[in-house]
Amino acid sequence: MERKVAIIGAGISGLLACKYTLSKGFHPIIFEAKNSIGGVWTKTIETTKLQTPKVLYQFSDFPWPSSVKEDFPNQHQVFDYIQSYACHFDLLRHIKFNTKVVSIEYEGPSEEEMQYWTMWSGTGAPFSSKGKWKVMVEDTSNLSTEEYLVDFVILCIGRFSDIPNIPEFPPNKGPEVFHGKVIHSMEYAAMDYESAAKLVKGKQVTVVGFQKSALDIAMECTIANGIEHPCTVLYKTEHWIVPDFFPWGVPLPLLYLNRFAELLVHKPGEGFLLSLMATILSPVRWAFSKFVESHIKKKLQLTKLGMVPKHSFFQQLSSCLICIMPEKFYEKVEEGSIILRKGTSFSFCKEGVMVNDDEQLLKTDLVILATGFRGDKKLKDIFVSPTFQDHIFGSPNTTVPLYRECIHPQIPQLAVIGFSESVSNLYISEMRCRWLAELLDGTFKLPSIKDMEKNVEKWDEYMKTNSGQHYRRSCIGAIQIWYNDQLCQDMGWNPKRKKGFIAELFEPYGPSDYVSS
Repeated sequence: MERKVAIIGAGISGLLACKYTLSKGFHPIIFEAKNSIGGVWTKTIETTKLQTPKVLYQFSDFPWPSSVKEDFPNQHQVFDYIQSYACHFDLLRHIKFNTKVVSIEYEGPSEEEMQYWTMWSGTGAPFSSKGKWKVMVEDTSNLSTEEYLVDFVILCIGRFSDIPNIPEFPPNKGPEVFHGKVIHSMEYAAMDYESAAKLVKGKQVTVVGFQKSALDIAMECTIANGIEHPCTVLYKTEHWIVPDFFPWGVPLPLLYLNRFAELLVHKPGEGFLLSLMATILSPVRWAFSKFVESHIKKKLQLTKLGMVPKHSFFQQLSSCLICIMPEKFYEKVEEGSIILRKGTSFSFCKEGVMVNDDEQLLKTDLVILATGFRGDKKLKDIFVSPTFQDHIFGSPNTTVPLYRECIHPQIPQLAVIGFSESVSNLYISEMRCRWLAELLDGTFKLPSIKDMEKNVEKWDEYMKTNSGQHYRRSCIGAIQIWYNDQLCQDMGWNPKRKKGFIAELFEPYGPSDYVSS
């Protein structure tokens, strides 16, 4: 009997899930709310570029075309690459566009019965004759609804879209009292380029945030307004934003994306010997971090500008917050077309924004909140069951509790792909989809619920130790080879992918190392 697999979202993770479930003989159906594939790459801010060298951000069996010469392609090039991949593997015919998933509901054993399960889905198998998922969808063109019954659900809904993270404000100190306009960066990115430029033209703009979207929007404001109407960037924390991937001429992957780099880090589930080595070699990890930091400080003149972060570059990497500084950003700061303003808190008043507790007034016409998204809430809201909502959300004081960052031990016949982050999300999503396809095909079985939960706790501890306040991002950026090793061992693959001891230890790992099993 052909198994139906519902895949929610036609971004990169959804396309990969479709390709690899197809390869195992399943019947995937992708539900995509928009009229296009590509996820976050469908429409971005005009100046957006890939934040990872393209050699690390590619499909293992579908390299970038030779026509793309840039190391960091722009949005149009990335989108075209994704489109070419979908066409090459004939994935588009499996997608239902303009079809929004409203909810998913498990129909099978009762929640009371599931409480006594010792194995995932009751038996440890991915499919069950007793259970199905009911997927309720809405046609966004005519608002009609339809139900689908499927054997398995893969959530590929992403964490950087749809539900903006809007700061909370005390009564009478929110956007409602402000006489200007307040939007989220999501709304800005959705505009056509001409409308976006027109929106900021001639206005005093305040951008809240100091990650990639905030920096890109600030640069676009300088193009529109120059020094006449400087853009204010209101931020809480300085970050190590890299000017390039070659600190002092050394490729960054040589310092952080090989096995030697991971020997310097305490890893979840490591044995005594690896733990001892990580402790002994910790000064080397510190030196690597200082080496990169010194390059960034020198090249971007951070000390002069008072923009040196208090945390280490290694913590930045372990939080998956690495991004590339827009060209000439700090030159714009020095000339006065961008003003950097640090504030631990802010609120609104009639004329603009009040910064910090001493309520310094920042006069402004337009506030753009580049404050991120609520990916965890998006995951939670798709479930009908309050119990499953609580399971998937987890505690606010822990990471989202997913075994191998894919499977919740207590939610049957369902996987999540693309929530946990890495240095290259495409690369790691492909590995997860291959792992999941092998699980669905019966190549291996999952451990008991109790053992999976113990494993999740170890990874939670690792992320809290290394990512600081950003642990909810579930970042595996500093130990992605170790993570991939676990997936390979589950699938019965040899985790050692290089030829020779020296290559295995020091050559950076990337998608091309996992072309075949």
